[in-house]
Amino acid sequence: MKPGIHPDYHPVVFQDASTGTAFLTRSTMTSSRTIDWQAPDGVVTTYPLIVVDVTSDSHPFWTGNRRLLDTAGQVEKFRRRYGPR
Repeated sequence: MKPGIHPDYHPVVFQDASTGTAFLTRSTMTSSRTIDWQAPDGVVTTYPLIVVDVTSDSHPFWTGNRRLLDTAGQVEKFRRRYGPR
């Protein structure tokens, strides 16, 4: 790999906004929010926190539950534009 052309790839904690479940992985994303993460050996480290709307913990395909996730009001916007159907 050429030096100096790739983004910083570092550990980041992603947290599901609806369930609160968090997992540690590596990413190029950054955040000003941080979280203290305890490793299985008991060591606590501070990592950047990225909060996401949907993860496999809350997605209907993976959970088997049917849920309406309408964070942007798309259904109401459609009904206002085209009327009730």
